[in-house]
Amino acid sequence: MSETIRARPVSERSGTPLPARVAPRIPVAALGLSLGGFLALTYVLCVLFDLWFPEQAMRAAWLPLLPGVTWLNAPNFLLGLVEAMAYGWYVALVFAPLFNFFAGKLR
Repeated sequence: MSETIRARPVSERSGTPLPARVAPRIPVAALGLSLGGFLALTYVLCVLFDLWFPEQAMRAAWLPLLPGVTWLNAPNFLLGLVEAMAYGWYVALVFAPLFNFFAGKLR
């Protein structure tokens, strides 16, 4: 009386099915908005710090990083804000696709 052992189809197997392992992905838009907002907020805080503590001015550090921005007037402040957002988007547009590519290859 030899019985043949047959494998049951996957749908009939007992137990809890394990989730498929999916490589993590970073959404470019969410990262761009997050980094852009972070850098814009940091820029605003640095400007406020310079206004409150002029002897400890930090503008010498960030002015070379923001082309076309000179010390404070409305158009220059807005230009600095736009450039800070642009830097955040640049990092997101380069970093997220690279991360997503390599995360998919190395999983």
